[in-house]
Amino acid sequence: MNTKDIKIEDYTYELPDERIAKYPLENRSDSKLLVYDGKIKEDKFCHIASILPANSLLLFNNTKVIQARLMFQKATGAKVEIFCLEPIEPADISMAFQVKERAVWKCIVGNSKKWKDGSLSKEVVINNEAIEISIIRKETQEDAQLIEFSWNNGSVSFGELLDAIGNTPIPPYLKRKSEELDTKRYQTVYSNHKGSVAAPTAGLHFTDEILKEINDNNIETAHVTLHVGAGTFKPVKSEAIGDHEMHIEHFFVDINTLKLLLKYKGNITSTGTTTVRTLESLYWLGVKLLNGDSELFINQWDAYQLPQHYTLEEAINKLIDYLQQNELSILESHTGILIAPGYEFRVIDRLITNFHQPNSTLLLLISAFTKGDSWKEIYNYALDNDFRFLSYGDSSLLYKG
Repeated sequence: MNTKDIKIEDYTYELPDERIAKYPLENRSDSKLLVYDGKIKEDKFCHIASILPANSLLLFNNTKVIQARLMFQKATGAKVEIFCLEPIEPADISMAFQVKERAVWKCIVGNSKKWKDGSLSKEVVINNEAIEISIIRKETQEDAQLIEFSWNNGSVSFGELLDAIGNTPIPPYLKRKSEELDTKRYQTVYSNHKGSVAAPTAGLHFTDEILKEINDNNIETAHVTLHVGAGTFKPVKSEAIGDHEMHIEHFFVDINTLKLLLKYKGNITSTGTTTVRTLESLYWLGVKLLNGDSELFINQWDAYQLPQHYTLEEAINKLIDYLQQNELSILESHTGILIAPGYEFRVIDRLITNFHQPNSTLLLLISAFTKGDSWKEIYNYALDNDFRFLSYGDSSLLYKG
């Protein structure tokens, strides 16, 4: 079957609301772990360091979730929520949090009908100084709005403002408001680079103690950075996935990590689907360069339309050559890659991941990785054996089918 003809109705299952983990466990590593290598075994996540093979490579996405939800109130009392999605002015993700006095972001506006025009403002105290922050609506962009933020203190960055007045953007399916515990727990212990509006949740189970055990067991670790967008929660509403438009995400990978991919070829574990999307996109970026295309962007169908015969070594070495020739140490790119049944994985061999929503592109990725109907066996076992689902839920270690 052509990948574009895949019916999303074949990738759904019944997920009772009570199986969705509304809160994290008290200890991150107390989660259950389903191991699938052709057969299902049940374990605990705290044993992951001894379950992963020694002399292998484990990769993480070290993006950091921003306090992306801001609440404003009109003089009438009506509340308006601003959900920051991505920076527009400045568009550079690191500059976006350092900018002073003014910024423009693409946002979703909650209770939009109550705010038709004019500005909204609120006061916040940072470093014992009262600061007024104002917002105005600019143009509409697809299903979002451009919002201009301005504030009357040139020493305070936009990132500091978000930290002071923003709330953690926990997933909508939790059906609750964010709480103080989410500020810490909806964040991996190794998060480092601000930019995500959703956590790379497979990494939420790791603790500093487990990371030390992993190192002690001769498992090498490395990081990529992919800033997770709200599109990660977007269900496939079209009947065939060929009519579904994938979201675009921004990622960064340093040259040393590229070299590690070659060193550990055939023995690579990805923590989370966002890391998978990054690593697999690297291969296709190398293929593009090998074919004379220097556009550092992967769209959702490139993996099915580009030449398929290049080895991982050829593709990654081409990326390394590109960085060295341009005197760069970090590769910066965007990807909208869609990984669905029929996709041939080029980089990863094992995947640590949570249990995903029905009718989602993430479930398509799991099916593609485990092959055939294996995903049904895995999910049926999880449902029948009290595994907790979605972002704050339990974990799995899956081997490539």
